[in-house]
Formats: sequence, structure tokens, C-alpha cells
Amino acid sequence: MRQVISAVCISCGAEYEATPTITTCRKCGGILDIKYDYGYIRQVLTKDKIASREQTMWRYRELLPAEGEDRVRRLRVGWSPLYETPLLAESIGIKRLHIKDDGINPTASLKDRASVMAVVKAAEAGLRTIACSSTGNAASSLAGSCAAADFESYIFVPQRAPEGKLAQLMMFGAHVFLVEGNYEDTFRISAEGIEKYGWYNRNAAINPYLVEGKKTVSMEIAEQLGYEMPDYIAVSVGDGCTISGVWKGLKDLYAIGFINRLPKLISVQAQGCCPVNRAVEENAPVRPMEENTIADSIAVGAPRNPDKAIRAIKESGGIVINVSDEEIMQAMRLLGRTCGVFAEPAGAAGTAGLKKAVEMKRILPGATVVSLVTGNGLKDVANAIRAAGKPKAITPDMECLDRALKEVRI
Repeated sequence: MRQVISAVCISCGAEYEATPTITTCRKCGGILDIKYDYGYIRQVLTKDKIASREQTMWRYRELLPAEGEDRVRRLRVGWSPLYETPLLAESIGIKRLHIKDDGINPTASLKDRASVMAVVKAAEAGLRTIACSSTGNAASSLAGSCAAADFESYIFVPQRAPEGKLAQLMMFGAHVFLVEGNYEDTFRISAEGIEKYGWYNRNAAINPYLVEGKKTVSMEIAEQLGYEMPDYIAVSVGDGCTISGVWKGLKDLYAIGFINRLPKLISVQAQGCCPVNRAVEENAPVRPMEENTIADSIAVGAPRNPDKAIRAIKESGGIVINVSDEEIMQAMRLLGRTCGVFAEPAGAAGTAGLKKAVEMKRILPGATVVSLVTGNGLKDVANAIRAAGKPKAITPDMECLDRALKEVRI
């Protein structure tokens, strides 16, 4: 990988060779970041070259830490639509708003960007079995990516995982373990299994390559906007890996001169589980919290990648917003009814946070914003019905229909 220099610890600065199986810093246990040779990349990569390529995340291959990705059968991930949404912008009260709908990826979430990277890196290491812990989306994403590549997957999920996500896991042929306890318990047993059985580690905070896959979402946003960046990007936050990836992608593009300014990040968490945002607000270390929210995909009480996330928020000059479950469900309805985007609770949280930030006057009406939808609403049908309501039941006659229409129009 000519474009990659090393893997660098974000805590102590120690550098390592970027081998496929490297995880955390061997000196201090810190999280690693992939370091690139931007001088070399500037010489070999142009906007026109990117534009001529396939519409997947691999169009940015010079900015990705992988080689031989074409030798692995993989799902078509990336290049999700970016919709301009004037009705939603007007409803929220800002000048211009785009929705980046990553729920259209193969397994219906942004996590596919990380999972396909895990498959490629596992193949580089000569491994064909991958494991992870997840609140749901990373699990179903890994299961689908492994099925496409004819790899084996071992998945650990909390018992509260929604049925839609469990159905995906089982349909993809994964070995699935429902773990008693919370996400921290799930993470711990997966880590012990990975260590004992030698599986490739797809836990995003531990594996530095997975953030690199996720960063392609912000690269796409930049390209789809003609490299003219918005004022803000709103991102829902759980473990901290997605917002870290968004920031890494933006910084990569800035470093090679493709964009001339960096947007501010809006970090959105559920009020019932907001350890990252609380740490930013208090300027203090992250303290674990209970996981009390309908947004299961961001219900991470003990986040594994808070340092990168907090660094991204602060470096961008961003803001943190916590939203209630009711505000999340309101955003689910708004997304569906103003722009036809069906988001799961965590996927709608970014938009909920944006709306609240405008109401709090922390974002002014003249702002331009991209809100990232990270997962499709079919992932969690129970809460989608809870947010949207149920249909009217009628008998098959016009008199009943007339009465029902009068009720609808009131």
C-alpha cells in the first residue's frame, strides 16, 4: 500500500507498520489511526479520475488502506443518494438541507462501509472467519458481507436487538449469539472469543481500518456537492466510530486540496445514552451510562472510540445535542413525510438533533447542512409503527370509506 505510511496511536504517538491484523497500541493500549502519504496521493489522484470510476466506496481507493479488494467477492457498497430536501429544510427552519441516505446500502446501513473493509483486510491476512459485537447494524452488515465473500461470521448481539436485525443475521447464515446484559457485556465476550479462536476482529473501535471504510461517506458528500462543503454535517453517535470516520474523510480531502474548508460537526446522541456528548459538555473523561433509548444502534453506554469522536467534534468546532426518544420519532415522521426517506431511530437522530439545534438557536437560519441517515427504518419496524401510527381499518363499502375520509381530513 504505497499510500499508507503507518498506524499511529492517537494517545502516545507510537507508530507501527500497518499490517492487516493490527488493532490497538502495544505500548499504551490506545486507539490507532491510519497515516497516509498525502504528497504521493496528490500526485496520483485527481477529481476527474475519481469521477470516471465505479459508483462505490472503492472509487477513493488511493485514500483507503487496502490492496487486492477486487480479489474478494463483495457487496456493492457506497455512493448512496444525497437528496436536497427543501420541504424538510423549511420545516426545520434553515436555508438549505441535504439528506445523505446510507440506509440504501446492501444490508440497509452505513455499517456496510466498515464491514466490506473488514472482509478485504481479513483476506489480506489470510483469514476467512470474522467476528464482532454489535447493537445490530454492524452485525447484520458483517453477516451480509461475509456471506457474499463466502466467509464465516460469528456475531454477538445484546438480547434487546430488534427482530428485523436478527432476521438479517440468520438469513445471511451467521453464527449468532444473543448475550445477556448490555453492549459492554456483548463486547467483552466477543473480544475474549476473538482472542481465543483467532477470528478476524471487526469491532470498529479496536480495528483502525473500519473507520477508514466509514470515512467514504463524507468523501461522497463532498463529491456529490461538487466539493463545496456545507456549514454543518449532523451525525448520530454511539461508539464514536462513524463521526470519527466522517471527520477523517473530510480531513483527507482537505489535505490533498480537494476541499478548501471543513464543515462543523453536529454530534447527536439520545438523552438516555449520551456519554460522548456529556464528556464534551463537561470537558471531562467519558463516564459509562445506562442504555435507555429506542435508538438501539447508538445505545452504547461505554463507547470504545470516544477519544477519536471527541477530537473530531472539537477540531471541527462542532456542537453536541442530545435528543429525547419523542424527538427522534418526530424526526422519523418528518423524514418520511417531507422527503420519502425511511429511517430507523438512530438514523433519524441526526435530523432530530439538527432540528433541536435550530430551535435552540445554536444553528442560524442561513446555515447549510447535510444530515446523515445511517440506517433504514425496516431495521426496527416496531418503533417505526410506534412513530408513524397504524392504518385505519374499514369495511369494503363506500359509506365506511366516506366516514373514514372525513376523519382523515379533520
